[in-house]
Amino acid sequence: MDHRPLLHRREFLHQSGGALAAFVGAAVAGGQTALGFATVDPEKKKPSFRLALASYTLRKFPLPQALEMTKRVGLKHICLKSFHLPLDASPEQINEAKKLLADAGIDLYAGGVITMTNEQEVVQAFDYAKRAGMRLIVASPRPPLLPLVERKVQETSIAVAIHNHGPGDKFFPTPESVYEHVKGLDPRVGLCMDVGHTARIGADPVADARRFANRLLDVHIKDIDVASPTGKCVECGRGVLDLPGFLRTLIDTGYGGMVSFEFEKDENDPLPGLAESVGYVRGVLDALLGIQDRSIQLG
Repeated sequence: MDHRPLLHRREFLHQSGGALAAFVGAAVAGGQTALGFATVDPEKKKPSFRLALASYTLRKFPLPQALEMTKRVGLKHICLKSFHLPLDASPEQINEAKKLLADAGIDLYAGGVITMTNEQEVVQAFDYAKRAGMRLIVASPRPPLLPLVERKVQETSIAVAIHNHGPGDKFFPTPESVYEHVKGLDPRVGLCMDVGHTARIGADPVADARRFANRLLDVHIKDIDVASPTGKCVECGRGVLDLPGFLRTLIDTGYGGMVSFEFEKDENDPLPGLAESVGYVRGVLDALLGIQDRSIQLG
């Protein structure tokens, strides 16, 4: 059996952090990892989620270039920010974007984050998502608008995942604050957990992914340099977040949505850091699932 691709991945993980190198080595040996996780039986614990991109990562680039960059890092699903498809886009603009996406082989699963401050903006967001063929809106609505949001979800079958934005967000700073507002609503109104903002406000992304699993509809994954309000985005594996533990929790809870990379650093040259982050996460998943199993499709 040719192990060269595996060795390349392991070398990458080693460069991304010594703890992960030990983690991967233990997984290959079939025992417990350095982080205390047993290797997962791939017959029982294949993930239901897919890896994707939040296009805010590529906000400085036009849509055709952003799609090419998305393909270069091996991602096949995207959540478009209004930089790439304006909320007031004409039918012609939407059709052009849909053709570009189809030609690139990339699934437009969602749009956002979309702010909703009044009823008109709620209606506009759903019309926009419906015309573009999106299945999900990643949103930041004002709480009094949630009854209207729920009605629009029921009318259109387009789900809404409310994004927590950490310190400075007056309405939805934490996953718990989202959960408390949506727990009695249609189950298609739920949470988009941003792991970085969750840690920046002092919450635990691993614990919250388990606590609010029944309302977790979308994930923005990243790493941060310090778990405080001053925390800044860094390449996955270089920061302080327990991303292996977080991904293991998503597998264990049967999370079936997207895990979208939102790499906010280096906005004028994000591709190297994005590629490193995607490689790191894929390496962690290889370790969690059993590196020998190459049949898992996460893109």
